[in-house]
Amino acid sequence: MKATVKLGKFWGIPIGLHAGWFLIFGLITWSLATGYFPEADPDLLTPIHWALGGITSILFFASVLAHELGHSYLALRNNIPVRGITLFVFGGVAQIEREPESPGVEFRMAIAGPVVSLTLAALFGGLWLLGRNIGWLAAPIMWLACINLLLALFNMIPGFPLDGGRVLRAIFWHVSNDFSQATRAASRIGQFIAQVFMGLGLFILAGGNLFNGLWLILIGWFLLSAADASYAQSAGMHTLADSQVEQAMARQWTVIPSQLPLSLLMAGHVLRRGGPRYFFIQREGYGYDESDPRPLGMVTLTDVMKIPRPLWRTTAVNKAMVPWEKLAVVHPQASLVQAAQIMDEAKVTQLPVLDGGELVGVLSRNQI
Repeated sequence: MKATVKLGKFWGIPIGLHAGWFLIFGLITWSLATGYFPEADPDLLTPIHWALGGITSILFFASVLAHELGHSYLALRNNIPVRGITLFVFGGVAQIEREPESPGVEFRMAIAGPVVSLTLAALFGGLWLLGRNIGWLAAPIMWLACINLLLALFNMIPGFPLDGGRVLRAIFWHVSNDFSQATRAASRIGQFIAQVFMGLGLFILAGGNLFNGLWLILIGWFLLSAADASYAQSAGMHTLADSQVEQAMARQWTVIPSQLPLSLLMAGHVLRRGGPRYFFIQREGYGYDESDPRPLGMVTLTDVMKIPRPLWRTTAVNKAMVPWEKLAVVHPQASLVQAAQIMDEAKVTQLPVLDGGELVGVLSRNQI
């Protein structure tokens, strides 16, 4: 779920909007401006209804963001990186980089979001008590109180990967002491609940309520897809946790001269079908210490593409490489999960594998 519009960072976490967010933002604003607010306070002018609709929609998505920040805060507290938070058509998603290490951490991370939403519902409810006699103020506050309550209740539905499904997985995990079994059980329940949503949507659709029926079918389809994908990802990560880098790494690599022009590199190696996408640079020239077996650095296709193409003829590969001392590396006995995390943090697709400071292999994302 990649953001197409970046809003900034909070606690170092990138916050962004998916393209689908603009659709749901417009629909909520339209619904509030043409239905809810005219009924709640018909004396207000239409432009004010629309202004209230836009402001209330923004506050709603701020509430969704607060919900996701609740999950993210607990993740960061437990040293689990958060890649980003994206607001999209179904609300929001925090992209947690790895699974929690214990059922207790899973439970606290999952429950944090609904707790934030319930707190916001209580806060808006208290504000409504103070301003309930002011129509233009009471109506949006009451709507925000109700929608935050619904957000908490919906997310606590025990359908994985919703928060309630993750709470359920934490309980299964605690009882069985088997992460894979707990994930499988929670995912199956999530798939069943998704099918219930879709069936209910079809029933409502057959009764003539087009919008609500389609909406429930869409939610059910999304939950079903998310449950399948989450189970596959969790199962895959669990498998990778038991596999080591040395089982997947390549044990051969290409070494090239440091003064080779980028144009010759691209023509002679990269553009050739099946050619490598990364190269190690030879240590050579005056002052070269033959006792140091380490390469000078590594250059990848991504590094080359950062150099303007007209300069390829006059630019040597050592001008585009990443120096050896700055490379992200991994040990051959590290798990593939750890290697994938290093790649994500360094934003690279291959890692030199070092054993005692000596290059013994290269691991790429494709090999993982």
